[in-house]
Amino acid sequence: MTSKPEYGEIVSLDIMDLLPHRYPFLLVDRVLSFEPMKAIHALKNVTLNEPFFQGHFPSYPVMPGVLILEALAQAGGILVIKSLPPEDTTDKIFLFTGMEKVRFRRPVFPGDQLHLHAVYERHKLTLWKTVCKAMVDDKIVAEGILTASIVPRED
Repeated sequence: MTSKPEYGEIVSLDIMDLLPHRYPFLLVDRVLSFEPMKAIHALKNVTLNEPFFQGHFPSYPVMPGVLILEALAQAGGILVIKSLPPEDTTDKIFLFTGMEKVRFRRPVFPGDQLHLHAVYERHKLTLWKTVCKAMVDDKIVAEGILTASIVPRED
């Protein structure tokens, strides 16, 4: 039986059912809106107790750009996984395969709410492409085109 993808908000426990990531690497706290095969708007609350702030940088805490991209990739992964029937993603994992036209526009600090936007662009076989942007206070902090592939999970 094929279940239809659901629209709307997705909370943290449901996110943990969709992604294999766990603390401290689960970087999506909530999905505010979702439309299958179209777009997702997710949220990451950036707090001072994030482990990366201990070393990046102690006197000027800035969220690392690679983690902003990882958060965008996780949001894009949720978009793809929720857009497909469950039987197409069982025993599979979504792996980052590339980045294009990535730009960092502003730093992200503790206390910021990082809004993660991913828009489905296209896919071919198991390779998926999304156009992504991360925003704080309606200002773009990072953007780019991210690609990932759904592959069999090797346990």
